[in-house]
Amino acid sequence: MPRTVDHAQRRAEIADAVARVAARDGLHAVTIRAVAAEVGSSLRLVQYYFPSKAELLIGTLHRLEQLSHQRWQQRLADLPVPPPARALIEAFFAEALPTDDVSRAFHLIGTSYAVLAMTDPDLAQHPFIAGIDRLEAHIAQALSRALASGEVSAGLDVETEATRLVMLAHGLGTSVLIGQHSPATATAVLDYHLNQLFDSPTARTSAGSGHRTNLDPG
Repeated sequence: MPRTVDHAQRRAEIADAVARVAARDGLHAVTIRAVAAEVGSSLRLVQYYFPSKAELLIGTLHRLEQLSHQRWQQRLADLPVPPPARALIEAFFAEALPTDDVSRAFHLIGTSYAVLAMTDPDLAQHPFIAGIDRLEAHIAQALSRALASGEVSAGLDVETEATRLVMLAHGLGTSVLIGQHSPATATAVLDYHLNQLFDSPTARTSAGSGHRTNLDPG
């Protein structure tokens, strides 16, 4: 009997190869031919799953987004459900900073995709921005819970703060990616901001009871 082909696994293997090429050689080196060589398959096989470079990048972004979300959830696995707002945001920051091959590739491809999408209509049609919107909404929900429990200032605009946190993480991530700042420096900046954000009477009481930050970019 002919062997059953796992198409989802094939697509994942190709996307992983794209990430390796991009992380090692830069996004300019990502071609269908280079990816075929990296995955050890034929050019025709890669084109069967991803007929164009645009689709190749989109498929890889989907794959890296899924992996990043799984890693984020793993960081929260030992916490209550829903997790405390600060812990959830710290876990997001730890995952967002490009400190290993997977996170560096995700940040590199995501940033490069955003630039290319400005002039490439095929890329611009992809709902990548919707993923960022969902992320901001998720953080806003956590901040709303923190607002209700008195962990943050009563005047906090949770939607604006969620947007600021995502923008801060992306900006610092880019500075780490290009070597402008170290992960330790970026982590210190994020920690400084969170200390201000959660500097309410309730938060200070928690700090006096032994609260410790958990910004671990590793």
